[in-house]
Amino acid sequence: MFFVDPQGDDRGPGTAERPFATLERARDAAGPGTVVALRAGTYRLTDTFRLTAAHSGVVYRAHGYGTPDQEEVVISGGHEIAQWSTGDDGTHRAELPGPAPRQLYADGRRVERAAIPLAGVPLVRTPDGYTVEDGGPGSWTGDVEFVYRGAYPWSEGRCRVAAVTGDARSTTITMAAPAFARATRLYHSVLRWEGPGAGEFHGVDAPTAAENSPAFLTDGTFATTGTVLHYRPHHGDGAAPPSTDGPTGVVAPVLETLLHARGVSDLTFQGVTFADATWLHPSTPQGFLHYHGNGYDNGGDLSTVTFADGQGQVTVPDDEASIPGNLLFEECHGVTLQGCRFVRLGGVAVEFRGAGAGNAVLDSEVADIAGGGLTIGEGARDHRIENNHVHRVGLDYHGSPAVLVTGATATVIAHNEVDDVPHNGIVVYEGRGTHVRNNLVHHTMQVLADGGGIYVSGPQGDSYESGAVLRGNVVRDTVTPWNWGIYTDYGAAHVTVEANVVHSSHAPVVLTVWPPLDRVTFTDNVWDADPGEAPDGVVLDGNTVLAPSALAADPRASAILHAAGRRTPAAPPRG
Repeated sequence: MFFVDPQGDDRGPGTAERPFATLERARDAAGPGTVVALRAGTYRLTDTFRLTAAHSGVVYRAHGYGTPDQEEVVISGGHEIAQWSTGDDGTHRAELPGPAPRQLYADGRRVERAAIPLAGVPLVRTPDGYTVEDGGPGSWTGDVEFVYRGAYPWSEGRCRVAAVTGDARSTTITMAAPAFARATRLYHSVLRWEGPGAGEFHGVDAPTAAENSPAFLTDGTFATTGTVLHYRPHHGDGAAPPSTDGPTGVVAPVLETLLHARGVSDLTFQGVTFADATWLHPSTPQGFLHYHGNGYDNGGDLSTVTFADGQGQVTVPDDEASIPGNLLFEECHGVTLQGCRFVRLGGVAVEFRGAGAGNAVLDSEVADIAGGGLTIGEGARDHRIENNHVHRVGLDYHGSPAVLVTGATATVIAHNEVDDVPHNGIVVYEGRGTHVRNNLVHHTMQVLADGGGIYVSGPQGDSYESGAVLRGNVVRDTVTPWNWGIYTDYGAAHVTVEANVVHSSHAPVVLTVWPPLDRVTFTDNVWDADPGEAPDGVVLDGNTVLAPSALAADPRASAILHAAGRRTPAAPPRG
């Protein structure tokens, strides 16, 4: 066993009495079967913590893990801002240690980016941006960014402003290239249905907000101009009296990847908090042209998809990029993240990428994430996401789901609580043999539309036996219109939706989509509204309609309610 302490010394032997100081020193000393005990404190990384196959078979564990004496261990990619100047308006300014952050935290709490709504501003789109018969935008300094919420009902894009020019009568807003031209092409639809987005629509015609100018600052917000941070605290948010040097406890995330493991086997982290990382791609001239889930257009070909029965057409990216994980595991096997916290992160919290097998996230918390929570990608086999609390995700990129599985085989997502999500809760794209069981999913779809608490899209196998199973889940409070508790979409096939409770949603499930569902069975579910007649390819059998107030008294519904959600974690190993 080796010991590590932020106050230790890498020249020592790594014993309890003379611990190492850094994770890197412990990594290089440890071999298969080694336990690395992490003592309390914040380990501030100046570079990504990298692990390769040579670092397999090691357990990194918070000292006292699983006992009342467990120590608080934080691995941080952030830099604490210590040198401030203060203006007469109460705004504190500081030189940044690196690229301008997209997030900021004060005493561990998220500071909102300064923003103003653009609803009602008479913007007229031009090939390069906008004009407005008003001189107000002339005061916008800083690295201003436009937000396009609802560019499609399920999308929210972001483009930088390159320049603001004009006078008191008229302003010209030039948008960054190539993002704006790409956004103009991508966010174009002709929809002939009843619901959000109906008609011909150019998403860039209606930016919903402008962010990141000192002109937008209010108490409790920040903005950046180049390498200068502008921060106006709330009273009590680390705000110091005028006689002191400025706020304390303010952390700017610097690293984009906290941990990158490639080809590692049998790796374990227990009881560790991973925090304070960012993702800077949206700040580039390419912007963030979100399409669906964690996916965004990154400059490839665009195609027009025409719906059946003349319902309309949308433009889609042929090959989406995806928001990366701040913790990234590539081609890894037997990785276990247990009893950990993933907080204050600027991309996707944890991503398993490539043909790994047997990885697991257990008994952990994912919260305060700018993008998605947990992602399992193409080629993965036998991964487990069990007994976690995933909430307050998608804080900046509102299309990001709490849990996403795509192109994977035999994934189990069980006994998690997923809540406080702006779009889909659990997303299962095309794959094979995914089981979504006994999860409690609530208060999803809080910002964007056309989604669900649990969303399944595309073929899920070549038979019911190899397909997806959604069983024993409780899905409630899918709160906004044009959303469903459980949403099987876009040609979903070989899906069994069995013994779930769905209530307090716009509608419990949807049966008619395009492309149509194929061999999707809804059986023995309890929901609070009749979903209608089953079209070809869909089976409805043994489902019950009950008011939410009657669920607890119904034996079948009550059993499902009590079995869903998180359970008490098993006792951890000692030693």
